[in-house]
Amino acid sequence: EATVSVLHGIPAGAGADVVDVYAGETLLILNFTPGTLETLEVPAGTYDLAVYADGEAPGSGTAVLEAPGTSVPAGANATVTANLTEAGDPTLNVFVNDTSMVAAGQGRLTVRHIAAAPAVDVRANGDVAFSNLTNPNEATADLPAGTLSADVVLAGTTTVALGPADV
Repeated sequence: EATVSVLHGIPAGAGADVVDVYAGETLLILNFTPGTLETLEVPAGTYDLAVYADGEAPGSGTAVLEAPGTSVPAGANATVTANLTEAGDPTLNVFVNDTSMVAAGQGRLTVRHIAAAPAVDVRANGDVAFSNLTNPNEATADLPAGTLSADVVLAGTTTVALGPADV
């Protein structure tokens, strides 16, 4: 078995409001809406992932997005995102989640840039934790455990694009 989380990160109105997610011919998620996260346990294997407009399916419709040959090893923990590229085009990304142990007193912060936006810096308690993060990349750091205030600013500036939010 493997754990796979699927995030519908395409904003409402961008052409993929309600979709169905398939692995080959098998329906994984029905009526998937923007902003929704579903976590599934799946057998290890290689999957042809595809997203279809609501009500369409393999053999009777055309996939909106595809990620053929996606390998899911036993014991893996991954996140698949349906999101927009920096240019605003729909895409699928697959990220492997780092679930390894952290040292006592530490917590892990992972940030993924999956927005139709330019490079950003991610700040934790006002200090840049990750700089020049671009779509579709991710950054991870082990930081002192506790609540921190995080925000996203345009790379190299103090212009807030998102947040702050307590993490």
